[in-house]
Amino acid sequence: MSSMSFRRMPVHALAATAFALSSLAAPAIAGRADLGGLQSATSFDQFIVRYRDGAPERTDPALRARGLEAAARSVAAGSRALRAADGSAVSLRLTHERRLAVGADVVRVDRKLGRADAEALIRQLAADPNVEYVEVDKLNRPFFTPNDPRYADQWHYFEATGGLNLPSAWDKSTGAGVVVAVLDTGITSHSDLNGNRLPGYDFISNATVAGDGNGRDSDPSDPGDFYGGYASSWHGTHVAGTIAALTNNGVGAAGVAFNAKIVPVRVLGRGGGYDSDIIDAITWASGGIVSGVPANANPAEVINLSLGGEGPCSTTWQNAINGAVGRGTTIVVAAGNDNANVSGYSPGNCANVVSVAANDRQGNRAWYSNYGNLIDVTAPGGETCVPNASNTG
Repeated sequence: MSSMSFRRMPVHALAATAFALSSLAAPAIAGRADLGGLQSATSFDQFIVRYRDGAPERTDPALRARGLEAAARSVAAGSRALRAADGSAVSLRLTHERRLAVGADVVRVDRKLGRADAEALIRQLAADPNVEYVEVDKLNRPFFTPNDPRYADQWHYFEATGGLNLPSAWDKSTGAGVVVAVLDTGITSHSDLNGNRLPGYDFISNATVAGDGNGRDSDPSDPGDFYGGYASSWHGTHVAGTIAALTNNGVGAAGVAFNAKIVPVRVLGRGGGYDSDIIDAITWASGGIVSGVPANANPAEVINLSLGGEGPCSTTWQNAINGAVGRGTTIVVAAGNDNANVSGYSPGNCANVVSVAANDRQGNRAWYSNYGNLIDVTAPGGETCVPNASNTG
């Protein structure tokens, strides 16, 4: 048998070789740049960044700030839009705002960015291998429907074709014992609602959007969401009244589940409401913990979201929804009122939600309602009559 000689490789050399090979086999992977939210608007000032578990940026604010500053400098240097009159680059400041309950971070630029610069910033941030994903913190807006105060006009409650046939349903349940969190513009004092209200919270963190002189606080009152020439909608009161207006009291309108209790959660203000505020509100309303916010003493069995915007369901949205569902909460969302496929509208296109389209008095799809395979159920919409702030019963 022929003999073969072997030369021993020093242990430290073996270790170095193994490390080098492992580095070649597993190169650093950049984060995911989620660009779908860019279709929701034409300008952007907030973004959501999720650093990977174990990344030093999760615990080192100085290191995180340096990374944000570097990304902002790179985008400003390459931007055609961010230019002074003499053609020189304008500085761009990117700062960390807060960490969401789902673990992602909100960052904000000091000026509105157009789509091209917003995309460049998302890609620049996502290029960091310590980043898991980056997405737009987009603005959501309420989905509007007409309203009126009289039960005699509330065909959507008692008619069998396009309505809910509620008199028969009320023989079985009137919502007693059920807590519904309404994430919307807040709520106004109303004789048809005050008896079914529980303590809520105002989750709007931006004082300009809030319009009430401050950021987050324990007062979910709706001061009005008038903006850019549009009158206030009082949308949250409208939605809360649809769900739980006091009934059989000789005043105003009737609620669908008039013995349910409402937790009003303010997430929409002037110009809408950021994803990040709604996402924290979903966590809180379902009994989860949000830093800096007192625990919700009345976790909701149901969360109502009659709001949204164009774009895919983001990772952060889906994580918040999954967390709420895991805590036992059902998420009911409006499909939207743009006469388009709901697949292009969040949160109606998210998983683990009940997506609701609108039907007319004849039981057909309402002309304005979004549609598609993601719709779970329809409900009467438009020409419906419920309390709002301008109608006090």
